[in-house]
Amino acid sequence: MSVTPEVFLAMGREILAKQPFSVLLGAELADLSPGKVDLQLALKPEHLQQHGFAHGGLVSYLADNALTFAGGTAMQVPVVTSEFKINYVRPAVGERLVARATADAVSKTQAVCRCEVFAVKDGAEKLCALAQGTIVRLAQD
Repeated sequence: MSVTPEVFLAMGREILAKQPFSVLLGAELADLSPGKVDLQLALKPEHLQQHGFAHGGLVSYLADNALTFAGGTAMQVPVVTSEFKINYVRPAVGERLVARATADAVSKTQAVCRCEVFAVKDGAEKLCALAQGTIVRLAQD
């Protein structure tokens, strides 16, 4: 069954709305297609660490969730993150964080995905982190 891009995005937003932690942080799904996602978050003072940068845990959360959305939509089954690695390449400073992830290698049981996290300040995006992860089919116990 084929769905329109608008319906697909709406389904993704419903899933995000069922994640209490994502709701608490204020995450927003800006774009979603099979194997590709744009997940964003407006930075608030409570998201920052003592030097005024977005906390690394927040950047990591955004990358993890974007990787999982990319893998899950590519595999079209319920999934979880099996593992991921993140490199922080510069402090995340700005008004908003944007995580863009893609599923690059997809099988029936797993997807290996990549993510770039950008900090947006005065409309300009600066790369602040790179992540890669393995997303796996959720076991049906």
